[in-house]
Amino acid sequence: MEFTSRKILVTGADGFIGSHLVELLLEKGFKVRALSYYNSFNYWGWLEDIPSNPNLEIVTGDIRDPHFCKVLTKGVDLIFHLAALIAIPYSYVAPDSYVDTNIKGTLNICQAAKENGDIRLIHTSTSEVYGTALYVPIDEKHPRQAQSPYSATKIGADAIAMSFYNAFELPVTIARPFNTFGPRQSARAIIPSIISQIAKGIKEIKLGDLTPTRDFNFVKDTCAGFLSIAESNLTIGKEVNLCSNREISMLDTLNLIKKIMNSDVRFVNDSQRVRPEKSEVFRLWGDNRLLKELTGFEPRFSIEKGLEVTCNWFLLPENLKKYKADIYNV
Repeated sequence: MEFTSRKILVTGADGFIGSHLVELLLEKGFKVRALSYYNSFNYWGWLEDIPSNPNLEIVTGDIRDPHFCKVLTKGVDLIFHLAALIAIPYSYVAPDSYVDTNIKGTLNICQAAKENGDIRLIHTSTSEVYGTALYVPIDEKHPRQAQSPYSATKIGADAIAMSFYNAFELPVTIARPFNTFGPRQSARAIIPSIISQIAKGIKEIKLGDLTPTRDFNFVKDTCAGFLSIAESNLTIGKEVNLCSNREISMLDTLNLIKKIMNSDVRFVNDSQRVRPEKSEVFRLWGDNRLLKELTGFEPRFSIEKGLEVTCNWFLLPENLKKYKADIYNV
């Protein structure tokens, strides 16, 4: 079967990265089954912004239910597993939810993929599993450091996924995106939080520590990287960083946003937004050599270009109105 003829399942399709990945797959001509988290409003998250498409099937449900997952994965040839709880501050107050969704949910998807014919699975990790860099750039051999309940559950989820490759030969790849940004990102993240507040005319913005560095990646690059991983059998059984191989401080990132938006906004330290000292990840700079070696993929967007596109998206009134800029998103 040619890769382009396959039917693809995307879990977490209603979220930021998931919705962009669904768009990319539809553009490439794939048939897509998109999982949106079940709710009584029949609301599909960011999938609401995707035009109707005969190749798109939207399903609502919850990966915490193993019976549902078995039905969900029937008839698909490839799974991009993105569904997860991801907000770090919320993991401090509700860690059990993260265990249920991130670890047990991943187990359910892996078991369903195995029982429904050893379906190819791209499991989504996070650079947070590495914690503060012990060396840079961070390659896939870097030690894992659980510096938050969120990162601990993602370490556990990665281990579950890889165990299915080792124990049952399930064709699994762990894709590990570093800090992705772009249109539709939740305001709990620093880049959309700053852009939306500046766009709404707020002149003083409260922030936590601005000294940490991050390896920021525009969402279109992250999604193209996902697809390149799926297209290569060389990635099976591997953990692969999705990153830019560069770092930038939070402060420098925010000053870039100020420049792009021609803003004179002031940044003010707020202790409520500072992570516990041992939980803060102070440095992330990813090594993307393995991704290039296995797939030939290289990112196309500079951080400046990605921020320009993101700022322009937020400045559209129909997009900005979806964000509550005056509320601290946990």
